[in-house]
Amino acid sequence: MDSLQLFLDRFRARGEAETIWLKEIFGFISEHLCPELSEPAPLAADDAVTGVCADQLSVCLVRKLQENMAVTHVLPVSYRPVSVSGLLSLQHLACVSNPSWTTNQQRAWEKEAELSLPGHLALPRVNLLLIGCLREGPAGEWRLTDASGSVRCECLSPSPLWLNRPVFLPHWNYIPHNAPGQNQEVRGYVELIGSPALLCPDLEQGLAARPGEGAGLSRAVGVREAAGLLDNRTRGQRISVFGLVGSVCPQLVVAGTTFFCFWLTDESHTVRVLVKDISRQWWTQCVYVGLSVCVTALRVCVLRGWRGNNILCVTEQSELHTNYTHTDTLLDTPPPLVMSHVDNEDCEEVEPETDKAGLRMKKSRVISYQGTVTQVVSDGAGLYVIDRKVGLCLAYQPATRRKLRAGDSVELHHVHFLYRPCPDFPPSMLCTCLRSSLRVTAFSRVGGAPPPDSAGLPRLLLEKNTGVSEYLWTCHVSSQLAHSLVPSLLKQQSVSALSWKLMESVWRRGRGGRRDIYSEMLDEPHTCPLSQYSTDPAVHQYLSVSVLIGSLHSECWSSVSLSSLLPPGGSSLSRSQLNTALAWSCRTLTSALRDGPRTGDALGRRPLLVGLLELPTPTSEPTVQLRDATGAVACVVTETSREGGQRAAFNTAWIGCLVCVEQFTMVTERFLQSDFPSYQHLNQDKVYLQFSLDHLHILSPSVAMATHLGQRGEELGGDVTERKQTVEEEEMEGATTAGRKRRKASVTVTTGPVGGGFRPCVSLVIRVEQKEGVVQKVQGVGLTHCFSVRAAVVGPVVSWGRDPKNGPVTDRETETEREDKVVLVLSGGSARWFPLLQPGCFYRLTAPNTQDPSVLIGRGVSGQGGVELHTDPTLQVRSNWRLHTLTRQPLQALSPTVLSVSEVLDSRSDMVCFQARVCDRISLSDRTSSTAAGVCAGVRLTVWDQTGRTLQVYLDLSHTLYPSGLLPGNTLLLSGFQRRVSRSGGVYCRSLPVSCVTVMSLGDTSSVRPPPAPMMHLGVWAVGREQSGIVGRVRGHVVCFLFLQLQWSCSLCGSLYLQTCSSSQCPSTSSVFQSKAKLVIDDGTGEAHVWFSGALVPPLLGLADSKWEGLQRALRVRGHVRVYPRGRSLVCDSDDPLLHFLLCLCSSDVVCRQLSLTCRKPNQQRSEEMKRFSRGERDFMTRVTPPLQLTCLHLEAV
Repeated sequence: MDSLQLFLDRFRARGEAETIWLKEIFGFISEHLCPELSEPAPLAADDAVTGVCADQLSVCLVRKLQENMAVTHVLPVSYRPVSVSGLLSLQHLACVSNPSWTTNQQRAWEKEAELSLPGHLALPRVNLLLIGCLREGPAGEWRLTDASGSVRCECLSPSPLWLNRPVFLPHWNYIPHNAPGQNQEVRGYVELIGSPALLCPDLEQGLAARPGEGAGLSRAVGVREAAGLLDNRTRGQRISVFGLVGSVCPQLVVAGTTFFCFWLTDESHTVRVLVKDISRQWWTQCVYVGLSVCVTALRVCVLRGWRGNNILCVTEQSELHTNYTHTDTLLDTPPPLVMSHVDNEDCEEVEPETDKAGLRMKKSRVISYQGTVTQVVSDGAGLYVIDRKVGLCLAYQPATRRKLRAGDSVELHHVHFLYRPCPDFPPSMLCTCLRSSLRVTAFSRVGGAPPPDSAGLPRLLLEKNTGVSEYLWTCHVSSQLAHSLVPSLLKQQSVSALSWKLMESVWRRGRGGRRDIYSEMLDEPHTCPLSQYSTDPAVHQYLSVSVLIGSLHSECWSSVSLSSLLPPGGSSLSRSQLNTALAWSCRTLTSALRDGPRTGDALGRRPLLVGLLELPTPTSEPTVQLRDATGAVACVVTETSREGGQRAAFNTAWIGCLVCVEQFTMVTERFLQSDFPSYQHLNQDKVYLQFSLDHLHILSPSVAMATHLGQRGEELGGDVTERKQTVEEEEMEGATTAGRKRRKASVTVTTGPVGGGFRPCVSLVIRVEQKEGVVQKVQGVGLTHCFSVRAAVVGPVVSWGRDPKNGPVTDRETETEREDKVVLVLSGGSARWFPLLQPGCFYRLTAPNTQDPSVLIGRGVSGQGGVELHTDPTLQVRSNWRLHTLTRQPLQALSPTVLSVSEVLDSRSDMVCFQARVCDRISLSDRTSSTAAGVCAGVRLTVWDQTGRTLQVYLDLSHTLYPSGLLPGNTLLLSGFQRRVSRSGGVYCRSLPVSCVTVMSLGDTSSVRPPPAPMMHLGVWAVGREQSGIVGRVRGHVVCFLFLQLQWSCSLCGSLYLQTCSSSQCPSTSSVFQSKAKLVIDDGTGEAHVWFSGALVPPLLGLADSKWEGLQRALRVRGHVRVYPRGRSLVCDSDDPLLHFLLCLCSSDVVCRQLSLTCRKPNQQRSEEMKRFSRGERDFMTRVTPPLQLTCLHLEAV
């Protein structure tokens, strides 16, 4: 009778299905398991194993299945055996198998798994049987093998007795290569839950010790005796040591040698054991903290690199015995304390803080912890979340073969506890070092989507050895960049290198010291890179462009009240004054966030932006844009000129650069269209950024920027700057020689073709002399941007075999006898160059894909009848032509004539070009028609220079877009403006269609203060005609009061308001309190009549707020009062108590005192006039000079 029949006779099948299933089991054992057992294997030369036949293994397997089944009299015919190769090739989803489950047990298991991790689904059940032999794999792996192949097997608490034994896995998970937590280059693996069932019949009652093992165990010594033997090393001596495992260090590979260490402890002593033998690396899964073990045949050796200290080393004869209990000594050392939760309230108090090089440093605590992984932040970066509130960082250990999955229960020993190392992660962080041990105590029961991967960051951490705070910040930024830059701007492979480079640019800290791995694992007291860490709650916060814009829009109106937009004394403003004051306001926030954002604000920390600098689109505002994959934002940018001062951006090499913007100003302009006192209004806002190009960090330069920085390095005599290093390390692949190998990580921008390219083109070198402003013209069915530039042609048109971009100017490009002029007309797509074309700069205009020089030759302008006009030739710039800034100027540039405010006031020219700083602005609304600006019809700017003289400039925005950067504090270049004189003699300027406004430098828009007004003497000021219109300071004594008027006025029409408006045609029901005063002041050189109004009157009278409000209530019934202290009242009788009070107040010492005033002299003063005096019976006529009239702007008591 054959073996199959004997096997079938052992089990009485209850039908054809069970018979077929038994035959399938027998065939599978014969085909896949028996050949594996017949082959020689290390440590498997056991007759009890190799001599087992197929029928014995099949019988044992069926019995094991029946023992695990809930119903023992029925065979599990729904389960089929699967080979290892079949599992790897056919099973593409993560799954779980357990033949002992009933349907109700499976449902309860699934429900419990999904409740423990909401949002995750339990692993699906499969009816598969895994049978094989557990073998040792490379680098200490455990593998389940059969005749078809092998698969990595992860065990929770493996026993050395399982190795090289035929086993059946009663409960297991399979994680394929495409499942979460698994490297794409590694195939799937099996997770063994519980213990396997041994299929060797003779081993069911236990395995006998091998020859010689009993003697080794009987001579085993404790940790105390072993520690004494370390000091007295004897050649050839072998000892066996038993004790509790106190620490298990991770497996390392150094110079091709794989090893790990673990500690054995008792009540008071500790010894280290080094496992270097390649055939003993599988021990790393068998030993864990708290396990009682005995290790035989150890020798004492000297570990080089660890201060010459002796250590116990495993030999080829060494054996590991787990759960060992010595016959003479009972191991009663208590297990280490393990924390299962962290209280954040007590964490910060117990951690001492020190200052190191200006940094806030903290010391970490070493603890043990157990919990459940609830989130995989990035398995490639080694970042997880435990128990939904504790962060875990494994980056300072070598990467484990099995990545943690959400739902894994873990036990950590000698792990560093850090409190708030990075604000982007949970406050409580656990970080493992080379001394820490991590053990999975229960495998996850759920699946999930693959988390983001940042596998390159641990490698960079190993090379650079930075602090944990910097590493955590880099990991967070890397995950953000993966969403905001990939795939439209950056390749996924470049994210890790880019985020690391960004960290080095922002944190500006040096490379960390070299890690001493042996001291980190074996020294006591313990020191490692995690012992101290820096904390900075205000560390930069990376924001995408869309998040930044959304935050600024949402905070635009919620962060301000309308009353705060009014000037001092705003309660006395009339309707028109209120509408003007509320029509425009500005909210500026610097990247340093000195304004202190509110709790919950998206800008809670210093924001950081990363994006590509681009030219504007044909439909957007004509400013440089910063763009990422989420959106784009307009930017007002400046840069440093060759002379060292600030000027508008002019270098086109910045276009296409991937940059980090660290220092910038966020601007939100608010436009309110309302008609007070109506509660209906229209809110609009405009968001943009202001920064200097000098404050940018180049993360990936454009080809033109690489050329520009290379030229700068040559000009500096070979001195390589920080930006030059950036280019050498991160230069784009297209600009380098094909096949060139780089040791540095490359950050490649994916925004189109790079490199010069062998395409023919023609070019022309020009010098811009004058630029007009952008206007909107009707073209086709819509509006298009258009502007013109007047330029000087430096040389002839030159043909090229490839685009020269911004390379050095050649001699043939400057060969010319005379300098011609040309007018460049840029419209549509070519108008995008507007923000970078600046007067006085040289550019190379390139027309690609042509060798015809005539395309760059201007044409004359023809008038009526074919008559050619005497104007400069015109050249229409096409949208595919490019302009490159030439920083190495071929000729001496002629700076355009730029006036100051004082020179404009004293000038006689009709057209002026001047530079000034904005100190105030008012929006001019046109409610009758819609404007191209969309938000206001015009703007009145008040500008000044260092002399303190001011000038008003009127901008007409009815045919152009609203320009950015017209903020108080910014310095503007206003070219092509018309100088005009008002009917009162004041000088002002107004814009024309050809006028151009350029932001030259950025100021502090939060607190704009003109320079202190000059001290003026009244006697000199009165006779100086050229000093009209300026602001000056006067210090003098109040001689007397001339006039005081207090009145309740209608807020709508300005008429007298009693109980109602005195005008019968006015429907207004609201009023405002207005005040006006006039006095004489003397400074010793002369006298002046000074007018006060609004909020300046109460401090002039010396009245507190409560008294001023009482005075307003007293006037509510009568409506108004006029007081002439040197005459009589025109309103009331002399016995009026209110009049007596005001007369006494105006003549008291409270008013007649020393004052320091800031005043403005009107543009037009009255000339000398004839005045008649009577003396007795005679009249006299004489010419009298009228007193100096001043308007007070600011009042200070002396």
